[in-house]
Amino acid sequence: MKKLILLFCFVSIFNGYSQTSEEKDKKAILKVLKKQRIAWSDNNIEAFMESYWKSDSLKFYGSNGVTHGWENTLDRYKRAYPTEDHTGKLNFKINAITKIAEGAYYVMGEYHLKREVGNADGIFMVIFKKIDGKWKIIADTSS
Repeated sequence: MKKLILLFCFVSIFNGYSQTSEEKDKKAILKVLKKQRIAWSDNNIEAFMESYWKSDSLKFYGSNGVTHGWENTLDRYKRAYPTEDHTGKLNFKINAITKIAEGAYYVMGEYHLKREVGNADGIFMVIFKKIDGKWKIIADTSS
């Protein structure tokens, strides 16, 4: 009986730790998304891109196909949003943050741009991976 109670205690502790760890991960990811929203709304695409994995393996899936690499994704954003009138003010509605594996989550949501050249709305899914202790977007699909 003592062994059963001890086993139950260990399972409860590890389960509680797992939930706490996942909650911390989700809060950290939301913090990254908040920084992105603020940077975008300040027309600072470079700061917005800091949350992306600075690698040639980064993938952005958009209406014009796949963009490979951090530099190419930055260039794509700069071409598509050349002025503050184009970037506007960004808001997100996060619909789900789901753990894929240890150190990896996908985030599904909606974006809303209020801007001078016409508002824009769409959906997105990004994949976050913890790289060198920081949450980075390794893949993004937006439409």
